[in-house]
Amino acid sequence: MVNYLLLYAGGSMPETETEQKAVMKEWETWMGKVGTALVDSGNPFTPNAKTISNDGKVSDGSGGPMPSGYSILKANSLDEAVSMAKDCPVLKGGASVMVFETFNAM
Repeated sequence: MVNYLLLYAGGSMPETETEQKAVMKEWETWMGKVGTALVDSGNPFTPNAKTISNDGKVSDGSGGPMPSGYSILKANSLDEAVSMAKDCPVLKGGASVMVFETFNAM
């Protein structure tokens, strides 16, 4: 099994306490469904970001579409990870999910 990074981009945060509770319930349901495949439930990102280029220059922002959070899953294949990610609650909030296979480099 391999780890897969789910990188979330865009979407909106729930505005009311009722919406926040509903979204948290959706996350709990999704995390329960994925079960032990969830290696790291992740966290959302703030919009505060800095990008460091290969020449050492630092600029504000991400240099592209702003990522909004992440999770890490363990799966047997990219297709299996994508299948699990299709039910991720961030999609209901308007975000997209990119799924990346990771590999051990060290």
